[in-house]
Amino acid sequence: MARIGYTMMSEQTPPRQLVEDVVAAEHAGFDYAVISDHYFPWLEEMGHSPYAWSVLGAAAYATESLPLMTYVTCPTMRYHPAVVAQKAATIGALSGGRFTLGLGAGENLNEHVVGRGWPPVNIRHEMFGEAIEIIQALFGGEYVSYRGDHYTVDSAKLYDLPPSEIPIAIAASGSQSVDFAAEYGDALVAVHPDTALVDRFQTSGGSGKPIYGQLAICYDQDVEAAKTRAHRLWRWFPAGWKVLSELPAPVNFAAYSQFVRPDDVASQVPCGPDVRPVVDAVRKFTDAGFTHVALVQIGGAHQEDFLTWSQKELLPALHAL
Repeated sequence: MARIGYTMMSEQTPPRQLVEDVVAAEHAGFDYAVISDHYFPWLEEMGHSPYAWSVLGAAAYATESLPLMTYVTCPTMRYHPAVVAQKAATIGALSGGRFTLGLGAGENLNEHVVGRGWPPVNIRHEMFGEAIEIIQALFGGEYVSYRGDHYTVDSAKLYDLPPSEIPIAIAASGSQSVDFAAEYGDALVAVHPDTALVDRFQTSGGSGKPIYGQLAICYDQDVEAAKTRAHRLWRWFPAGWKVLSELPAPVNFAAYSQFVRPDDVASQVPCGPDVRPVVDAVRKFTDAGFTHVALVQIGGAHQEDFLTWSQKELLPALHAL
């Protein structure tokens, strides 16, 4: 049985509500929660993007036993990896060891704000590898000095560590990155239910490790209203990772998505009040070998209704898979 997660989608929800929603998600019966770590929303219509780590601190204190995770943090440009290690250790300590650090190579959308440009993908992967080495070393609790091609750490040490080791989940989309995740990560993060990706992860050293996926849905009693909202807020998603990682601003995603039709989005996002399309979509992940699937309810103003429906209808159906 896959564990079903709740997504704190920071691009569509103000910070206080994110905390209130994750508390409600715990009470509704979700198995864990993840949070996106953005500087910008994908589209201006989404309207929000608070600092994820402040929200995580509040969520760690406000929830009781719900595991928490970044989905995902880029540790290469906007944040120095030594600072990511400190932030993660603090959340781990605040939560009593309930935190998993999800890491990815990032998007231009969020990382360009520090004015260092956006490197080509091979350089980004080099930076990502060094960043993970630094974070893992600092999690050991000793003094760390490091000099790589991209980062320098001068005698750093974390003084507040959680009671147990912080797992690191690594996002991957292709063979090179999935091999890296299998070797250096404690778990894999992937967006699509790609059986080939999972098989490679497991045969490259990831056998037995958790595999995290994510599924966007748009619950509403009115199917057409759900499709309209999904198109308005989620029309950027069909672009695929090679586009999503490169565009620099919400206006660029708006330009890309101007010809994306409502049916294009609805073909990838279950819309409406019927649990069966959601169950079928989650089953694709579980059939591919995923152990965890986090749901995203599209629309910040529609979380309460979604959580009520999830507790009464959706979660019992999903936990029966």
